[in-house]
Amino acid sequence: VQLVESGGGSVQAGGSLRLSCAASGIILSVLTMDWYRQAPGKQRELVATITSSGSTNYVDSVKGRFTISRDNAKNTVYLQMNSLKPEDTAVYYCYAKLPFGTWGQGTQVTVSS
Repeated sequence: VQLVESGGGSVQAGGSLRLSCAASGIILSVLTMDWYRQAPGKQRELVATITSSGSTNYVDSVKGRFTISRDNAKNTVYLQMNSLKPEDTAVYYCYAKLPFGTWGQGTQVTVSS
């Protein structure tokens, strides 16, 4: 089982990025998938969740700005991030609790003011 994130980078405040999490060894369409982030000196934080039925949930700080989605044909989960703020700067990870509690390697997002 492997999760590989991509799409991070450096943007100015107000900009957008789309993160991707490509999976191998598991079928994302039947799983609940999460995006987490960890800023320097802070605990890892759950940012967004998408269930197998397509229900989504977000931490309050990103509601209305971030959108989690899934492309079953590509076995990939996305995190569209708009109106980025400097406080969104972090390493972003995708996570599949089942079957083995698998984390991706992370992708850095840096937002400058």
